[in-house]
Amino acid sequence: MQKTRVAVLRGGPSVEYDISMQTGASVLAAIDRTTYDPIDVVITQSGEWLVDGYVRFPEQILQGVDVVFVALHGTYGEDGTVQRLLDRLAVPYTGSGAYASALAMHKALTKDHVADLAFALAPHMLVSRSSLPALFSVTDRIADSFGPSYVIKPVALGSSVGAVMVESPAHLPELLKAALETYDEVIVEQRIIGREATCGVIERYRGQQLYALPPVEIVPPHTSDFFDYEVKYNDATEEICPARFDTEVKQHIEQAAQHIHQTLGLSQYSRSDFIVADDALYFLEVNTLPGLTPASLVPRAIDAVGGTYDGLIEHLLTDALYTAH
Repeated sequence: MQKTRVAVLRGGPSVEYDISMQTGASVLAAIDRTTYDPIDVVITQSGEWLVDGYVRFPEQILQGVDVVFVALHGTYGEDGTVQRLLDRLAVPYTGSGAYASALAMHKALTKDHVADLAFALAPHMLVSRSSLPALFSVTDRIADSFGPSYVIKPVALGSSVGAVMVESPAHLPELLKAALETYDEVIVEQRIIGREATCGVIERYRGQQLYALPPVEIVPPHTSDFFDYEVKYNDATEEICPARFDTEVKQHIEQAAQHIHQTLGLSQYSRSDFIVADDALYFLEVNTLPGLTPASLVPRAIDAVGGTYDGLIEHLLTDALYTAH
């Protein structure tokens, strides 16, 4: 029997390169060699595609490939760039399509698209580097509109890269200036205090069109002010699944994750992040290619419902082969 040829894309020109390399290695280890013939494709931080250490054009690598497993994170992998390439070459792939990926990667556009759904959004303002000459006017407008503490984030990066907590309006000009000197565009949000949660959804899983995984409660260490890039990956954060919220809150989180996935037109799987505050459930952002190491949040939730990591990878590959974007 002829095996299905699957190219696993990992690495990429993103600050999340190292995490993508881990995700890709885990996926490669899980692929059933009796059914699939996997190709390990490492995309360097300069954007070169490598197979067995040799540089190849994507068209050369993907010729004869039946399906691509996109194990990339962040820029290039989650913003629609690689998806447009794969669409042009007519190669099926895991995850969401190009337009939906680009939309979900942009935090402000995402909020605009889900604003009418049944959860809260933190007040926010999109600020570009061109606003630097009027910095104090901008920060005064933000302080007048919402506060008194804030979160500054690059508008299109994941894994909390570049996120900064601002404790008072007095600190906002200095920290916003520093952010805009690094990033072209940032989003400034009112900081919401509460318990952090995340919830994955998977299409066509266990007989359901859109299956909601149990929410995971995220408890950063006391030494960290929030669930930042470092504590995401250093095993210092407590990740509790199923989460310790009451049944009504858990159902609200699951329904919200499903509605976000559907409203943004996402495909196959996604993971949405929330804050459970005293007054409401607040949506933060959505991940179209969440981490897939066995210790990552989606596989942890799969394990909590009796599934397996290898079964998840098999499901995503099979589903990608037979479901067009």
